Parts: sequence; structure tokens; C-alpha cells
Amino acid sequence: MLAVAALSCGVILAAQNAPGRDTKATADRVVLSRSLPPMKGTELKITVLEVAYAPARLRHRTVTPCPVIAYVVSGAIRSQVKSEPEAVYRVGESFFEPANGVHLISANASRTALATFLASFLCDHETKLSVPRVDGPKGDTQSIPQK
Repeated sequence: MLAVAALSCGVILAAQNAPGRDTKATADRVVLSRSLPPMKGTELKITVLEVAYAPARLRHRTVTPCPVIAYVVSGAIRSQVKSEPEAVYRVGESFFEPANGVHLISANASRTALATFLASFLCDHETKLSVPRVDGPKGDTQSIPQK
């Protein structure tokens, strides 16, 4: 009986000090900090979407009418907004897309693994979260071919 009690005590203590269990005070990590454009403060709305891209998946080119902060939950995301360089964001990384930013690339960076991210849209007016990109004087909509 004493051996069982001692073993139980040892298991409890080991579990409390196991790797991955934080025994210290929690720590904060700034993932992204960015100034926002002037917005109407009376109509602010935040919408958070979970977006999952299948392997090698590309999205249509779109415009996002509101600023977006994205946080990669799994996999890796290739992204490029007009006038910025293409980048790959991995698990735990964030990126910012300005209001009216034109997506040139929004894709899963892997050909074999699912990629998931959370997209937080901060809008000051009622709008669709993304709209087709319109190019040219006739309003031709362009898109990236699906793979």
C-alpha cells in the first residue's frame, strides 16, 4: 500500500514537472504590431475566419476592403499583396494586409500538407470580406488558375 502511494506521488510530481508543462509564470510574445488606418470608431466590427488551404491550393485574386491580420496555425502560407514582396509564413507567424490590399498570391506553400490560418478582419463598414479584383478600364476580373 505504501509502495502504491509513493508511486502515485511520483507520477503526480513527474507530470507537474514534465517537459511542455510550464511551471513558471506565463510569458507574452508580440506576434505582430502595426498601426491601423483612420477608421470610423462607431461602426467597428471584427470577424475572425479560419481558412484552410489544401496542398498546393491557390486562391482567386481578390481585394480585401478592410485591414487583415493573419496568424498561421498549421503548415505554411505563401502570400503577396500588391507592392510588397512575396513571403512564406509558417506556424506561429503573422502577417498584415492593408485595407484594399490586392492579393497577388494567397496559397498553401506545401504540395503535401494542409495549411490553416486565422484571418482577423477589422472593418468600419458593412462589406464583403473579400471581393474579386477588377483590372482594366472595362472591369475585367482576373484570377489565378486553380492547381
